[in-house]
Parts: sequence; C-alpha cells; structure tokens
Amino acid sequence: MNEKEFAELAAGAALDALSPDDQQRYHAALAAHPEWQHIVEADADSAGFLADGVTQSVPSPDIRAALLARIAVTPQNGDVVLADSTPDGPHEEASDAASEAGPSQSPPGDEAPKAPAHRLRFLFALAACLALLVGVGAGAVAINTYINRPASVVALEDIQSAGDAQQASVSLESGGTATAHWSASLGKSVLVTDGIPSLAEGETYELWYVRGDTPISAGVFAADGGEATAVLAGEMHAGDVIAVTVEQDGGSPSGLPTSDPVVVIPTA
Repeated sequence: MNEKEFAELAAGAALDALSPDDQQRYHAALAAHPEWQHIVEADADSAGFLADGVTQSVPSPDIRAALLARIAVTPQNGDVVLADSTPDGPHEEASDAASEAGPSQSPPGDEAPKAPAHRLRFLFALAACLALLVGVGAGAVAINTYINRPASVVALEDIQSAGDAQQASVSLESGGTATAHWSASLGKSVLVTDGIPSLAEGETYELWYVRGDTPISAGVFAADGGEATAVLAGEMHAGDVIAVTVEQDGGSPSGLPTSDPVVVIPTA
C-alpha cells in the first residue's frame, strides 16, 4: 500500500466509515509505516473541527432529499459523476465492447485496492463543506443580530466600556428597581428598569434630566412586562439628576413634568 492509498483509509477512519476489512488494512499499514501517523493526526483534527466547530443544526428536508438523490445515482466504485451520460453515445458503446471482451485481468502480484479510490476523501471534503456552510449561516445570524441591536443596548455597551462609567440604583414602590448608567465623558446615560409597573392605556413614562431647577425632557419609553432599557435623549451634564414621570402618550405637551417623579437618581 502506498501513502496515497493509506490517506484514503485514514480519512475513512476519521469519519468512522471503514468496513471491517478496510480497518484491518488501515491498522496493518499504520503499523508498517509509523511515519504516516501525521496523516492520521491531521484527519482526526479535521474530524474534531467538524464535530465541535459549529453549532449542530438540522438541515432542511430539501437539502437532505437532494443529497440522498445524489448519492443514489453516484457510482460506488470511486468515480464521481459530473454530468448525465448520453444513453446511446460512445460511452455506452465502449461499455458494451468492454463487456464482450470479458473481465479485465490485473497483472500478477497486483492486488486490487479494496478501499474505493477517492470516495472517502470526497466524503471527507463534502463533510467539511457542509460544516463550513452551517458555520457561515450561524455566523451570518450572529452578525445580523449584532448589527441590529437596539440603540439603547448600543448606548449601554458604550457607557459600560467607558473609563468613567458609573451607575446607581434605587428601589421602586412596586418592589422593582431602576438603575441609571452614565458616562460623563460620553455625555450619555441609560436607564434600566426591572419591575416597574405597567401603565394604563394612553399613558407613558417620560425621562428627564433635571439640571439645577430646570427639567429637560429626554424622551419617553414603555415598559414591557416591567422591564425596559431606555437611552436618554440629549447630552447629559455632570451632576444632572435622572428622573421619570408618568405622562400622556407622546410625553408632556407643555415640556414640563405634570406628575410627581416615580424615579429619581442623582448622578453626583
């Protein structure tokens, strides 16, 4: 057995796809040629990558059906069919002629290889391609999710990455909490609530920067199941107080709070 034939068997062994006879030939060849161990290790690493490198995913029925249909028409003698043969073309005539001539004879002393030539390597490469496609698909989903993050989440991540990131929490009468995150160097702040009460129809929460004695509207937000992550509009100044009031839909029409604050968080 030469090194190329052994590589075919090594690929099958890595995929656990060898017949009992081929397994014997594989182990015997490896014992006789320990210098081929690097082939075994390379294929084992590749098989491990295929198993662990991507999240498992069930292929769609269309992919499975197409693959099974392709396998059904693929000769099992190692040849890969790239196009349908013409029924009455020269290939058929050559095949008939070969049949009339009788079985071909191998030169004395040459043993016909029992492992299908190139087939195991082809399957190994096919598995690698499928794994790559799954990985690319998962990566595309992850990238799309990252790009489409809400603005409040992006702002919160920016603040948490800033060198002067600060936060403060207060308890709510409902038993929940509200936490303000801010960075003076970025001029950004984000309010995160957990357990804030749901509002009646026609009402909304409005955010405020209270700068000295002056309240400055910083946008409105809604709580989904008591949870919310809201970025305050406008630039935060050092020492601002972050407050929340309950206002009509769209916010206070006068630009000033119309109710007592339900959240008050000093930043100084």
